[in-house]
Amino acid sequence: MPIFAFLLIFWGTVVGQKGKLHEVSVRASKINPLAKEHPELNFTFAEVKGKHQDLQHAIVDSRVASRDRLVIWLMSYNQELSEYLASLGLHLIQPHYANRWFSTVSKETHDTGECLGDIRLEAATGEEHSPLVKIPKPDGLTARSLKFVQWLVKENPQGKWGRFLNEKQTDLLWDKVILSGSSHGSTTAARFAKHQKVARVVAFSGPRDQLESWQSLPSATPATRYFGFTHVLDKGWTAKHYCRSWQMMGLAKYGPIVNVETSSLPYGNSRRLITNFDVDGNANKAHGIVVRDERWKKVWSYLFTHPVDKVGKPVSLDPDCSVSKT
Repeated sequence: MPIFAFLLIFWGTVVGQKGKLHEVSVRASKINPLAKEHPELNFTFAEVKGKHQDLQHAIVDSRVASRDRLVIWLMSYNQELSEYLASLGLHLIQPHYANRWFSTVSKETHDTGECLGDIRLEAATGEEHSPLVKIPKPDGLTARSLKFVQWLVKENPQGKWGRFLNEKQTDLLWDKVILSGSSHGSTTAARFAKHQKVARVVAFSGPRDQLESWQSLPSATPATRYFGFTHVLDKGWTAKHYCRSWQMMGLAKYGPIVNVETSSLPYGNSRRLITNFDVDGNANKAHGIVVRDERWKKVWSYLFTHPVDKVGKPVSLDPDCSVSKT
């Protein structure tokens, strides 16, 4: 077994003249004894290729002024994107929570259009929202994120993580939280933001759930705070999944769909961005490239820092993008 498999904590710092880039990793099961595995949901702590599956990551750059925002990233840790967001003055955590349930739901069930949103909400909150899964609170996104930040307050005081906790340090200050992810992660981010008011949602390659109706539910998070970005060859785009979600969420009220390759900042203050950057016709590459290439840094900065009160002019719904459940 590799030596680092025995480590509970990994610290990495890049020293600057007036601060540090703090990168912290720790296993969820080591900071919270209530954290449990759920093999029935493909959710375990097992070591795969020398890496424990419950390893969580955090990053903050104390060399730059803080924007007083905490990004909660809902997919696998993305080093390039995370370091760039840290350079913008954002704090970021990538918690490990019960999010691998998707493959355990039969196609017949998840195509009913009545279950995925409820499962996502249960995975986020650890509260009962779906009869198809049983995810206790300590294994939901909210509790895992809270425990991680509480731990960071003690173990990485230089990062000043306490700014994201309430006075009693018993809950996150959700009005300072940016929920973000790609594909499955962006969809859960958007679903949870319907339930919990947050500072912003940044959805890469999503939201999906093309047969569901939760996208049109009343939202605790104002619609002006949702931002989306995808590649036009992504199968979720060509099949109208993303544009459907964007329209159901009311984003057409804040500007047209803008191609970042033919437009410049601030992209008409739109909430709906696309790219047709050359990916050699590879749809799989298109699905992940919007979070994997530094050429998007200006776009990333816009998505995560553009003032939410600055919006584009409303446009008509796209007649080619169905908002029905079928």
